[in-house]
Amino acid sequence: MTDLNRFNQYRIMWALVFFDLPTETKKDRKQAGLFRKRLIDDGFTMFQFSIYLRHCASKENADVHIKRVKSNLPPSGHVGILCITDKQFGMIELFYGKKESEKPATPQQLELF
Repeated sequence: MTDLNRFNQYRIMWALVFFDLPTETKKDRKQAGLFRKRLIDDGFTMFQFSIYLRHCASKENADVHIKRVKSNLPPSGHVGILCITDKQFGMIELFYGKKESEKPATPQQLELF
């Protein structure tokens, strides 16, 4: 595979995890906190309070992280997982109030041989 095909906008993926977890009891809060911690430990970053995202080098890499999220699902609440290409993510429009903000920088992908 050539380097051009390896890192193109249609091969690189973003994995997004959306969730709405109960926080009424101490046990619920602990489970929600543990779920967030595991997302962060797996390389996800907070986009909004209940939306975390992760840059993945390929669909296969995204599948590994999605499988890991599924293995850490809390017993209650709603969780959604969405995978989109870098090209699709690049078309995002972000606003703070009515003012448009800059798009987040694409993280550098390190490769070890």
